[in-house]
Order: sequence, then structure tokens, then C-alpha cells
Amino acid sequence: MSSATDGAASRLGVAGALGMSVTSSVAIVICNKYLISTLGFFFATTLTSWHLMVTFCTLYVAQRLRFFEAKPIDAQTVISFGLLNGISIGLLNLCLGFNSVGFYQMTKLAIIPFTMLLETIFLSKKFSRSIKISLMVLLLGVGIASVTDLQLNLLGSIIAVLTIAATCVSQILTNQIQRRLKVSSTQLLYQSSPYQSAVLLVTGPFVDKLLTNRDVFAFTYTFQVVAFIVLSCSIAVCVNFSTFLVIGTTSPVTYQVLGHLKTCLILSFGYVLLRDPFTFRNVAGILVAIFGMGLYSFFSVSESRDKKLSDGPSPPLPISSSQMGEMKDSEPLLGGGGGGGAAAKSSPWNEVKGLQSFDEVPRTAKSAFSRP
Repeated sequence: MSSATDGAASRLGVAGALGMSVTSSVAIVICNKYLISTLGFFFATTLTSWHLMVTFCTLYVAQRLRFFEAKPIDAQTVISFGLLNGISIGLLNLCLGFNSVGFYQMTKLAIIPFTMLLETIFLSKKFSRSIKISLMVLLLGVGIASVTDLQLNLLGSIIAVLTIAATCVSQILTNQIQRRLKVSSTQLLYQSSPYQSAVLLVTGPFVDKLLTNRDVFAFTYTFQVVAFIVLSCSIAVCVNFSTFLVIGTTSPVTYQVLGHLKTCLILSFGYVLLRDPFTFRNVAGILVAIFGMGLYSFFSVSESRDKKLSDGPSPPLPISSSQMGEMKDSEPLLGGGGGGGAAAKSSPWNEVKGLQSFDEVPRTAKSAFSRP
């Protein structure tokens, strides 16, 4: 396959991952909002633990059916990564519980600049002035659209700082683990989701009890509640998979930009479908945010294209007649011989191959843990 075809396939794969992430995230928010607001199931942390447990079970079945090949990751890395991700999710819920909605939104907005700061300090990542300006426009728009009150308290502020740190590190690690260990998003999620789920399964009921003063085990589970929980868990499989895929193939900053696009879409869907209150301020903020996202996309693509042009194509190496003979005698790429061939043959999604090709191209690092 030519380099041009590979590039087109890579761009198509990234676009598909971004589309899946946006669609599944908006769908799960609408589903969970109905589950919480209408059906009274307020146990968000426990529900998230069920999401991760179902995700692991789904990936286990897929792995047994040879849809992808499991790749061992050293225990210390995967356990630490899984625990950090679980803690990050729990802290996000605590941050919302102990702070006003406005301050919680400000906490989420702070993740982008802190991620950029960590990547600059520890990964020597450089961000151009154009990228910084576009992100400032984006954050300004999201802030106008979503931030209302800013009530502060000491405990809530401490939790917010811990939330930002854990989220930034985990998302950076998600990217770095995939790139440095040459594992796909599916392989990393399969290895780490049991530990993420375990953290939340143990702590979830206590966190939810603290935040809602209700007991998840005393809740009355009607057929409608169970049906929406099953639907939420099913959508969560796509959400979790697309999160790891987007972070691994792009960068932590791009994933956060995508998250703010989801916020704008959710605000819009809330008004259209659920008749949530909508003001001129919301509309103006969303338009500014969309403009910022457009600028970020334009500058990112332009800089990536300029970098490829400056690097230039590498000249083809001469091949001797003896080397040609050796190539003819070697086993085919998709044959049963080497480990790479086995992986390509056993993976109908060819996901490992695609992600390894991304590793060949210098991109933003998004690691700390190799994903929050």
C-alpha cells in the first residue's frame, strides 16, 4: 500500500474515532440524564463501575473470538494506570458533589492548560502561538456557555486540584503507554478496565452515599430502570473504547477539545430535546467555542502538513538482486510465521497495525499514565 493511501486511511480512522466519541458521549449523557432526573437513579459512581465491568466483559468475549490479540503489559504499569484512571473518575464525581456546577465547569476547562503545561515540562512538547490562541478562544466560549455561579469552598477546591492533576496525568499516560509499548487502544483498555472497575466497585457505593445520602443497595430496581442501566452500559463500551482510541491516535489536548465540543452539543440537545433553559449567553458561548474549535482544527492540520513537507519523503533504498530473491523466499506478511503476521491475521479490525503506523509519526504526547 502506498504512503498516500496509508495517510488517507489513517485520517479516515482518526475521523471515525472522533465521530464515534462524540456520538456515543452525547448518547450516554442523554441516557444517563433520563436515568438520573426522571427515574431517580442518582448513583453515578457505581454506574460508572458497571460501565467499566461491562466493557471488560465485552472485550474479553471479543478477544476470545479473535477480534483482537491480547498483548501482555507489565503488571506494575497496567495496575498503576488502571487505579489512577479509576481514582480520576471518582474525583470527578466528588468534584461535582462538593462544588457548584459553575466551579466544576471551570475545573474541566482548566484541564487543557494544565495538560499543555505538563507536556511542555516533562515531554518537551511545543505548542505554537496559533494553537494557544485558538484554545483560548475555545475555552472562553465554553466558559461563557456553561459557567454560571462560582461558589468556592476549601474542601471543594482541594478536590478540584486533585481532579485536574489525576485527569491530566491519566490522559497523558493513555497516549504514552500506547505509543511507547506499541499497544492498541483495545489492548490497553482490555488490560486496565478490570482495575478501573475494581476501584469504583469498592468505593462507588460509599462515594454515592456521601454525595446523595442514598443507598444504592436499597434502591428499587424497576424494569424501566434496569433497561436504561443496560442501555447505558452498552453505550459506555463505545465511549470507553473511543476515548482510548482518540487519545492514542491524536493527543490529550485534542481529546479535551473534543470534550468541549461534546459539552456544546449536549447543551444544544438539552434545549432541543429536553427543553432545558437556553439564553442568549448560551448561544453566544457555543458559537464562540465552535469558532475556537475551527481555528484549532485549521492550525493543527496546517502545522501537520507543513511538518510533513519540511521533513520531505525519504528516498527509496536500492535493492540488490540477492535481496529481491530473499524477499521472494520470505513468508508473506499475513502468513502464519511471525508475531506481526499473526496479529494482523487474527485481527479483523487491523487495529494494531493502524495504531502502530501512528506511532511512526511524531505527534503530541498525551501521557502520564498513558491515559487518564
